[in-house]
Order: sequence, then C-alpha cells, then structure tokens
Amino acid sequence: MGAKGSFMHVAMDWRILAVIVVAAILGRVLISIDQKVAVWESIVSGAFLIILGWFIFSYLYSMSKRETEWIISNRVAQGLTVSVSALNVYVLVCLAMRWYRLMTETEAYVPQDILLRDVRFAVLVLAYCGIIWAMGYLKKMHDNYLLVTEEMPERRKAGVQEAIFSILTDERTVIVLIGTVFLWRSIISFDKQIVLWESMCSGMGLFILGWVLFGYISSLAVRTIRPSVAKIYQGLSFSLFAVNLYVLVYYGMRWYSIISPGVEEALVPLDFVFRDVRYFMLAIFFCTAIALSKYLERASEECEYLIKKGEKEYKE
Repeated sequence: MGAKGSFMHVAMDWRILAVIVVAAILGRVLISIDQKVAVWESIVSGAFLIILGWFIFSYLYSMSKRETEWIISNRVAQGLTVSVSALNVYVLVCLAMRWYRLMTETEAYVPQDILLRDVRFAVLVLAYCGIIWAMGYLKKMHDNYLLVTEEMPERRKAGVQEAIFSILTDERTVIVLIGTVFLWRSIISFDKQIVLWESMCSGMGLFILGWVLFGYISSLAVRTIRPSVAKIYQGLSFSLFAVNLYVLVYYGMRWYSIISPGVEEALVPLDFVFRDVRYFMLAIFFCTAIALSKYLERASEECEYLIKKGEKEYKE
C-alpha cells in the first residue's frame, strides 16, 4: 500500500471521522460563542467544507475510472461523484453569497440565526463524513469483488411495486425530473420575486425527494445480508439524513424571512440566478441519488447471489 493508499485508509477510519466531526463542530461553536461570525471566521469554516468536499470528489472520481471486474461498483462510484460535485457547487455558491453579505455588511438575521447556521454547518460536515465512511467499504468491494455478472441468473418477473421502482429510477425519468425542476425555477424566478407559496412548493419538492430516498436506501441496509454492503448503505443513508436536515433548517429560515419583511436578506448581484443554481444543485444531488439507488439495489442482489453461490475469493 502506497503513501496515498495509507492516507486514505486512515482518513476512512470511523475514529478519524469522529475526530473530524468533533473538531469541526467545536471550532464552529468557539467562533459563534460571541453571537457574531466575522468574515475571516466564515472563510475558515467555508474553506474547510470546500476542501473536504472536493477531496471526496477527487477520490471518488479516481475510483470510478479504475477498472474492475464488477461493473456495479464503477456505477456506484460514478453516481456518488456526480452527487458530491452537485453538493460541492451548492456549498460554493452559498458561501460566496454569504461572504459578499458579510463584507458589505448587508447580512440580515432571523431569531436564533447563529445557532441555526451552526446546525447547517454541522450537518454538512456529517453528510461529507458519512460519504467518506461509505467510500471505505465501496473501495473494499471495488478492489476485491471478482463477480462475473454474466453468470447471474435471470431476474424473476418484477411485481407491481418493483416495476414502479424501476420506472422511477430510470435515467430518463431522472432527466425529465431535472428538466421539470429547471423549468419550475425559471418560471417562478422570471419576475425576480419568489413569494411564500412558490418557496414552499420548491421546499416541499426537495423534502419529498430527500426523505423518500432516505427511507428506501435505509431499507436496503436492512435487507442486504452482506455486512460491508450494509455499511455502504448506512453511510449514504446517514448523508441523506444530514442533507435533508440541512434543507429543513434552510427553508425554515427562508420562510421566516419571507413572512417577516424586517429580516429579509439583502440581495447580492444576480441573487435570483445564484438561488436558482443552489436549488438546481440540490435537485441534481437528490436526482442522482435516485438513479444511484437502482445500482445499489442491483449490488445487493449480486452480493446475495455471491453468498449463495459460496464465493471463496471475495475478501470482506
């Protein structure tokens, strides 16, 4: 194992991840203790998220390009790469808008604003760490699986529930969903003003996508009989839960600011364009996870097939 491999092995250890989470949260608490967040403090927090996110992206991208005899692991790595890149772009845009407001002293606050922003920072860190934890077990499968998928027996005829799931997770369905989201945001942003009901419709769409996905991938973690695969699902479920919590907190603050004009955020240049980009990136994150869930389901089936076949070459 080279230096890079050793570093990644250490970085994916749950104890190291726990230290990262605790250190990040403690650091955030310390800079928020005076109920004010200066520009440099926000930049430090943001830089940490940016470095963590793009580090995950680069490793997943390199993993997705490595050849393996188990094509499903490549598909899962590719799906995670797209999801993480969308989340990273969202964080970049969000931080750029926040730093602009802090530097121009136009930042507005809602009740318990600092606490809620700390919660949002914490759950983003947890989401990234959940993906890193899942990456460790995905890497094991990527390196060790020798399954020849052509040997898989034909799947039994799908029932109604499975047929619906197959349609929902089809790439064409995902493309239609992304196109619908883009069209929706373009329409409501055309007048450069988003009223409460428009924001609530946007938020509810993300809530439904996020929590349905969380429930389904969590069910895969329970159903699979291979422990290492279950840990991949658990890590992804944990990340989805954290992002869903972030969306809840964000829209709670957003709706309060719309209802109470006195705390309305000052607009930054191209504000509505950036807000649409942020929403679009979250939608891509969830939509990619929808497509990814199909490969996760297939991975679970193939793992069970290997176990029943008595595969001896697979190393846990």
